[in-house]
Amino acid sequence: MWNRIRDFIRVFFAKSRKIEDEPINKVSLIVIIIIDLFILGNVFYGLDDISRWPLSPTQAYPCYQSWQNYQEDSSSPNNYQFIRDFIGENQNSLSFNSVEENHLGKVSPLCLQYESLTQALNNNTNQNIVRRIDEKNTQIRLLEDKNKQIRQQYDSTLLEEIAGQPRELSINEIEAKTAKEELTNNQNNINLLTGEIKTLKRELLNKNESVALLNFVNSQDKFSQIKSSWERANFWYPTIQLLWQMVFLVPLIIISSLVHKWSDNKGYGLVSLMSWHLLVIFFIPLLIKLFEFLQIGFIFESLLNIVTILFGGLLFLVSYLYIFIIPLVGFLLIKFFQKFVFNPYTQASKRVEKSRCLRCGKKINHDTAYCPHCGFYQYQECSNCHNLTYKYLSYCYHCGTKQNN
Repeated sequence: MWNRIRDFIRVFFAKSRKIEDEPINKVSLIVIIIIDLFILGNVFYGLDDISRWPLSPTQAYPCYQSWQNYQEDSSSPNNYQFIRDFIGENQNSLSFNSVEENHLGKVSPLCLQYESLTQALNNNTNQNIVRRIDEKNTQIRLLEDKNKQIRQQYDSTLLEEIAGQPRELSINEIEAKTAKEELTNNQNNINLLTGEIKTLKRELLNKNESVALLNFVNSQDKFSQIKSSWERANFWYPTIQLLWQMVFLVPLIIISSLVHKWSDNKGYGLVSLMSWHLLVIFFIPLLIKLFEFLQIGFIFESLLNIVTILFGGLLFLVSYLYIFIIPLVGFLLIKFFQKFVFNPYTQASKRVEKSRCLRCGKKINHDTAYCPHCGFYQYQECSNCHNLTYKYLSYCYHCGTKQNN
């Protein structure tokens, strides 16, 4: 296995730095590296753009988060705050389904219904009620602050009066008797304002549009439907993103691979080098995205569920599984490259037919033993008839015996 890896690395760097088995000069190498970086940046930009093309769970179910927050506390005080959040002059005017523009997918019909109910709340009458409630809350805070200040002075004022200290020598602004009366008056005003606020809140909650929205969000059937849809979308979204990224990458990989194979067979060294670099560049994000998918995609979720069922909370076992799975995937990738990309045997028959060197692919005479371009010896001795036959071919062209390449 280590020999295969070493050969893989050697051939990889040889293909990346040579044109027709000749090292490229430093200036050309710098130009190629700049081109590689530019293309790599555009590949990642394209991957990011296409991954955001399908609607995310948050975009497809924009009402889910606020609906879930309400379900966690649907008490009467929370009813007012829930309604209050949708009323105001500065509410977002963008519609839920505006995200469908330039995106793939549709916003949930339940969320669109949810939005229409919340928009009906934000009328002038309800805005006026909320404004009056806010004003009365502000008055209550001012009265409470004033009472706090009076209480801080009341005790020392009372002690001064008991001690018979003259009023003009007092450090406090108010007499004890006056302070007590003002505290009582302020508290009465606070109680009155609190009652008025409760009345206004009841008035707001009894509005037809408020009742319609509360009935809608208190429907367990509707919430269960939106919750299950959101969880399903959240589960599959990383996988859908990866599939669209593959749609972006795979054609590029196929095209660059075909161009590389064609130019390699034709002996177009520069085209072969450039297409090879493109092939490597397109494989880099592919491998990165595959490893990301193993961490957040449905495979990871499935493994996590299996480990949870079998071993309870021992989730670190997922890491153990990856420690064994990822080297196996790497080994299979190396085998794939060795067999289909770097394997000279798959190219040998076509090169013999076209009278080309078995190593560099340059045109040579049919009976030439050594390639004049790279010096590679083209023949080996047949183990059966001992005549010279081409290397890398499966059978001797004299006697037809299978060769031990």
